[in-house]
Amino acid sequence: MTTPTTTASLQGAPGSRLLNKVPEVTIWFWIIKILCTTVGESFADYINTTLGFGLTNTMLLFTAVFAVVLTWQFRTKRYSPFPYWLTVVVVSVTGTLYTDMLTDQLHVPLWVSTTVFSVLLAIVFGVWWMRERTLSIHSITTFPREAFYWLTVLVTFALGTATGDWTLELTNWTPAKSVFLPLALIASIAALWRFGANPVLSFWLAYILTRPLGANIGDWLASPKTPASAGEPVGLGLGTFATSLIFLSAILATVIYLAISRSDVAETHEITHEPSVITNSRKERTALGAFGAIAAATVALMIWAHNQPHVTCDPTGQSETMPACPKAAMTGSQAKAAVVKYEKLAQTAIAQDQAGTAAASHATVQKMRDDWDADATSLQAVNNTTWTLLDNQMDAVLKAYAIDHGNIQPAPAAEQEKQLNVLLGDARSHHF
Repeated sequence: MTTPTTTASLQGAPGSRLLNKVPEVTIWFWIIKILCTTVGESFADYINTTLGFGLTNTMLLFTAVFAVVLTWQFRTKRYSPFPYWLTVVVVSVTGTLYTDMLTDQLHVPLWVSTTVFSVLLAIVFGVWWMRERTLSIHSITTFPREAFYWLTVLVTFALGTATGDWTLELTNWTPAKSVFLPLALIASIAALWRFGANPVLSFWLAYILTRPLGANIGDWLASPKTPASAGEPVGLGLGTFATSLIFLSAILATVIYLAISRSDVAETHEITHEPSVITNSRKERTALGAFGAIAAATVALMIWAHNQPHVTCDPTGQSETMPACPKAAMTGSQAKAAVVKYEKLAQTAIAQDQAGTAAASHATVQKMRDDWDADATSLQAVNNTTWTLLDNQMDAVLKAYAIDHGNIQPAPAAEQEKQLNVLLGDARSHHF
């Protein structure tokens, strides 16, 4: 799919002061867009999980970075590859984190996130159209249009993340298998665009679908070759850091090429190329019906895949994408062994705090939280009084680390150590 041709091209609104602020939609555009979406998935996971920075802190960090790079992009007077594609990379990470925050921290179901972001995207498009009378990216020549454009891009990344994750939740497909659905849908959209579908609609549909496509590619490359626990994805085992590095390098190389060749500058492209597709109303209506049929077929496929036998819960309680399976009550000795495990984790976190490795201590406490949540039902059945006492103190530890407590800042290391020591004392003096 190359450039969508519309009657609203480069004229812009009256009083326009800028040249077009986005690149021409060539094959390079789609290549970099998919590379950026893969980075959005893998780099967010690397910062959040591998480095132990925490979901809330990672989201706040990239929101701030997004504000900085977006300001740089707004200050440019025309499309420039480096600020534009840097903004896309950062917004891909930021949009991913917003959906992850809703899912992992606020426990919002993915179908709700998908619905909310779909409605929000429709509102943004509606306001954009009512104000500017065009949604074409060939008309991003004023500040308001550019603002609408980047708000739309941010929402599409969040929506693509929610939709892609919900698809995996419903189907239980592996990352490798899940690549084929968005790839097939994008190919169908490209074919209908070539036939004569509305170019603006085709562009934005494909733009949304590149997010789950890139994310699934990233998961396939980064996931371990053998599952860490039941229900966890498997892939090529490159890891999130290597995957991010490979794709960031590919993005940089492509952007350097475009900066030199200027082959994606809209004004240059229009001089050297004829319009690829000229549509008419009859073909647009036919293609719109085909889009509806494809949507219906996709829903039918999802329903069929969801009804196939597959694992619906994780017996280990370690999966990030599946709920833990209900556990039977522990015996007294099993409960004691579990408490010893938490004592060791608390001691490890204290030692890491004292050594000044805050990120490692944060990751240890996150693991302790995950294990505690997985064992909660079984421990509570053994001794509800002791479980309640320890659960309250566990919450105090998590608050000190700003885990599962909204946007509060982590407490100083001394306060974290204090809360961990209280938890240790409670665990040693109260028995299951």
